[in-house]
Amino acid sequence: MASTFRRSPLALAVLGLLEAGPLHPYGIQQLVRQWGKDQVINVGQRATLYKMITRLRDAGLIEVQGTGRDEQYPERTIYQVTPEGRAVGREWLAEILSTPRNEFPEFPAALSFLPMLTPDEAAELLEQRRERLVQRLAELDAGIAVATDAGLPRVTVVEGEYVRAVTVAELRWVGEYLDDLRDGSARWTRDELAAWADAPQP
Repeated sequence: MASTFRRSPLALAVLGLLEAGPLHPYGIQQLVRQWGKDQVINVGQRATLYKMITRLRDAGLIEVQGTGRDEQYPERTIYQVTPEGRAVGREWLAEILSTPRNEFPEFPAALSFLPMLTPDEAAELLEQRRERLVQRLAELDAGIAVATDAGLPRVTVVEGEYVRAVTVAELRWVGEYLDDLRDGSARWTRDELAAWADAPQP
């Protein structure tokens, strides 16, 4: 069953964190946040994490190690990675690092439907996105600076560096496209689109 398990960033995170030692689900969620990995791994919904843990356990990739409790919290189930889970996690890591894949992100999908809007509407929304990208870039720089100032090895923030590079590239593209919308070179009309749709296709 493990060989057919559908990998995901969250599944990889659970296996990777459990390699360092047994943890309960709340501990996994907290470590992802404390280490800044929530920039690339969505642990916002604890229910989603619990479902993933159940699936990994049913697939034999993790197992219950025991239970633990302290004075402030109820008893918690502690999980550990199995030998098969360790092998699968490393296999996933090798595949993801070595082989690009079309991951179908939302933004390009939304761009493909820009004709639903007018050029002015598109420009207004993309201007909002540009402002938020500038803010995100500042947040990423701050997080990387904190790690650097703390003397942490660069490998601990390498995903932040990647996200920063992607954000810089997106910010540049959005700015260039906004310029084209405003100077008229990227504008469209409903009539033009309708004429194109009705024209015989080669």
